[in-house]
Amino acid sequence: MSDHNVAHNIKMGRAARRWTQPRFASLIDFSVSTVRKVEQGVMPPSPGFIAKAAKVLEVFPEQLQGIPFLDTINQDGPLVGMVDLRAILAEGNYVRAEEPDPLPQMVAELDHVKTLYRNDRGRQALAALPQLIRKFYGALRDASTDTGRGRIFSHLAACFVTAECLCRRFGFMHLAAPALDRLEWAAEQADDPLYAAKAKFQRCRILMYLDSIDIGLALAEQGVDLVAGDDEPALAVRGYGHLCGAIAAARGRRPDVARDHITEARELATRVAGESDAYGTLFGAANVEIHACAVELEAGDPGKAALRGMALTLPPTIAPPRAGHHWQDTARAFLLVGNPAKALESLGRARQAAPQQTRLHPGVRETLRGIAVAERRATDSLANFAGWVGVRSL
Repeated sequence: MSDHNVAHNIKMGRAARRWTQPRFASLIDFSVSTVRKVEQGVMPPSPGFIAKAAKVLEVFPEQLQGIPFLDTINQDGPLVGMVDLRAILAEGNYVRAEEPDPLPQMVAELDHVKTLYRNDRGRQALAALPQLIRKFYGALRDASTDTGRGRIFSHLAACFVTAECLCRRFGFMHLAAPALDRLEWAAEQADDPLYAAKAKFQRCRILMYLDSIDIGLALAEQGVDLVAGDDEPALAVRGYGHLCGAIAAARGRRPDVARDHITEARELATRVAGESDAYGTLFGAANVEIHACAVELEAGDPGKAALRGMALTLPPTIAPPRAGHHWQDTARAFLLVGNPAKALESLGRARQAAPQQTRLHPGVRETLRGIAVAERRATDSLANFAGWVGVRSL
């Protein structure tokens, strides 16, 4: 399946089961019109559509999407670190530890890795992370007190938060779940209770990808209830949980619940200065409004999402991947309302904000194909963009 685009893979999977479009539409709870438009390449499939289609076709969502995009990844050289990270996740409770550096030095290196990821330098973050994880295991082995072990478990939890994000960023979705398992293992023994809540929110994100919406939404709401305190880290983690809940509810077609979560997050954002980097949440007022636009798109109002998305002024300090994802969503919204020119313009903004993330995001490719169908010709700008992300033909 992975040699073709999502529309082709869905159509072939449906045909192999001898399902008509109406039959398939009823199984995934979408309209026949939506199924037809997706298969024709007119409408880029939403993440929720892909998740439901994969479930009924009994394939992995990444098979439909063709991720990871290894040809595109390898154009920038070997993806250093992913092989060792996979080995660490497979080693489970038996990770080969390395001699640790002084703890303050390792903590500073971990902060640097998190900053690299925040700034759309995922390759550099991935290259440094596995050895750092092994060194923290070495520190855990050498720790002589429960207090010391609790502190190191918190740092390991932070490592696995970033590891899970990197697995998703580069399309290695099969590694995200074991990374979450290790995050939960570390969080249970960490001296910082906020990691237990963060682990539930990360699990929610993966469950949305697999169409386990009800469980994901329940975990998001459980995680919010776990967060105590009103300092910035607690506010940021609680707010992040509401944003996860908002997207889960929107994909589960519960727009009222989604908007309630946005309202809660919006209030919390008024108590956070700028955009918080605490626990990798990137929580702040701008991120809340980005999610508010995404909720309208997921809930089925692309017109509102497009208008709000284009009108939203993002602060220059916002994390580049957050800005990139916003403009990718805005591009899909514009395409859905019949404005391919604005869609391509929005993709250009995504590329400018976060080139690494935009180049590897599967939704970008489907939006590009939709633009080509809508325009009925490949303009130079569209062809150049497609070539940059690795789409050989439109």
